[in-house]
Amino acid sequence: MSVNWYPIINYENCTECGSCFNKCTHGVYKKEKNRTIVVQPVNCRGCQELCPSEAIEYAGDNGWDNKNKCSYDCGGNC
Repeated sequence: MSVNWYPIINYENCTECGSCFNKCTHGVYKKEKNRTIVVQPVNCRGCQELCPSEAIEYAGDNGWDNKNKCSYDCGGNC
């Protein structure tokens, strides 16, 4: 994926449910105590929908439209 965008966790929205960590199959996230952190941002395939509290945001813009939705066709199974 592009190095021009990467996921960040908005901890104001995060409920620490672990959905991003549990559902991501690309090793982007790691659990550190009770908090999930981004450890492999370049592995991200853009599964913002994994987060029920909408805490996954992106910095950068390559590959993203102006609505923060992935413009790559991953079939929803990133």
